[in-house]
Amino acid sequence: MDLIPAPSSAVRRPDEDFPLDATTTLTAPPGLADAERWLRGTLSAATGLPLGPGRPGTGIELVLDGTLAAEAYRITVRPGHALLAAGGPAGALWAAQTLRQLLGPDAYRRSPLRREGWVLPGADVADAPRFGWRGALLDVARHFLPKSDVLRFVDLLAAHKLNVLHLHLTDDQGWRVEIKRYPRLTGRGAWRERSMVGYRSGQRRDDRPHGGYYTQDDLREIVAYAAARGVTVVPEIDLPGHTQAAVAAYPELGNTDVVDTAALGVWTDWGVSHHVLNASEETLRFFEGVLEEVLELFPSEFIHLGGDECPKEQWKDSAAAQARIRELGLANEDELQSHLIRHFDRWLAERGRRLIGWDEILEGGLAPGAAVSSWRGFGGGVAAAEAGHDVVMCPEQHVYLDHRQADGPDEPVPVGFVRTLEDVYRFEPVPVQLDAAAARHVIGTQANLWSEFADSARDVDYRAFPRLVAFAEVAWSELPVEPAERDYPDFERRLRGHLEVLDALGVEYRPMDGPHPWQRRPGVAGRPIGGPPPVR
Repeated sequence: MDLIPAPSSAVRRPDEDFPLDATTTLTAPPGLADAERWLRGTLSAATGLPLGPGRPGTGIELVLDGTLAAEAYRITVRPGHALLAAGGPAGALWAAQTLRQLLGPDAYRRSPLRREGWVLPGADVADAPRFGWRGALLDVARHFLPKSDVLRFVDLLAAHKLNVLHLHLTDDQGWRVEIKRYPRLTGRGAWRERSMVGYRSGQRRDDRPHGGYYTQDDLREIVAYAAARGVTVVPEIDLPGHTQAAVAAYPELGNTDVVDTAALGVWTDWGVSHHVLNASEETLRFFEGVLEEVLELFPSEFIHLGGDECPKEQWKDSAAAQARIRELGLANEDELQSHLIRHFDRWLAERGRRLIGWDEILEGGLAPGAAVSSWRGFGGGVAAAEAGHDVVMCPEQHVYLDHRQADGPDEPVPVGFVRTLEDVYRFEPVPVQLDAAAARHVIGTQANLWSEFADSARDVDYRAFPRLVAFAEVAWSELPVEPAERDYPDFERRLRGHLEVLDALGVEYRPMDGPHPWQRRPGVAGRPIGGPPPVR
């Protein structure tokens, strides 16, 4: 049984197979309704079997087991009975995903290729995740993805037992979340005139307007769809930097005494814009209003506020910003940024939520409940964990999936570091210098996919897979913490079989032996010769 991600234990019992047919039933208690509903809908579509309700002790049966942790599960398959015991609803969903994997690649199709011959292999599987936060960032700000593509990405995460979708909703290049009290954020801020093509040639543009946004009902649908599959959606609303789209929509948010923000448009370059928020009380109230609507849409414990890459030039030149620094008794512009982050840290905490931001938010100090996404290597994460803050490890040198997968002329858009499939598999999220107490603050890990050069679901597939499969095993399985001790050849062997699952799901992954032909043409059809890596 070549399961991915690798379970804690799995024993094949070849004489105990369970053939499925039209009489096979599916039963679950009310507390596992999501897992029952998902499993019946998925397997009935793939197999053509009705999987009607049955009685305990027969058919496919989901049960709660209070001796197991919430995301842990056990599967026991014997003739006539497949018992899926879980510690909670999440564990039942992961058990259901494993059961589908046991049935083989055809169980991932949306319509039956055959109506007989479905057999669950006799087996004993026991499993539980290593980390509670197993995430993937999807950047829909640089290039908008329609809602259907986001829902599909949720399904791909859940299929690999990843349980957090970090949705990067706002940036200099676009604002993607409807805020009813500020309609220009999407009416103006969701659209840019054109986009950069590559980095080296600043004159090269695609000359097509680009944009789009999610209505509040779209986002409620995404959140509910994800929750029913065990995935939490964590929104990111960037501030005080990465905000040119917001300033273009509402010029009073910018530093109006040093730049004519009324003439500003949504940014058409990649990188980091110098147009940042001003630090006035009015701007704080504006974003409190934004976040009030965000909290209503997203029930997640964590709300990501970015906090990274905030250029200070405008604040240095702004008389209003300098007056604000003096009014607040701050030393400099860096402390002004920290003031803004700490304000929203407190604001979220008062509403029972927790701020999470990129590791720059450590500068100036944080409230005890705030958490850090460590992206500039491990240093920020180490400092945060040692200071008692929870950390999600996502260092760009290891798990930025927009970075190229090989160092060859055929690879599209040679952005950033070369990170091969094996590199990702050998990534260890917990730094060796952390003692046991600090290491417990590493609550998880995340792979990030920025979309400067991913303008479609097809491009997202190519950059994410199969590396996201390797990352999923790193996040879920109890692998050796010493990267060199990991059995990459065994993973690669299992992955080659798992590619049939990706095929059945319609994923346009990068082939193991190199790019697709449609990806081997840099400079053609919007796939440019690249240049320096993006700043983030």
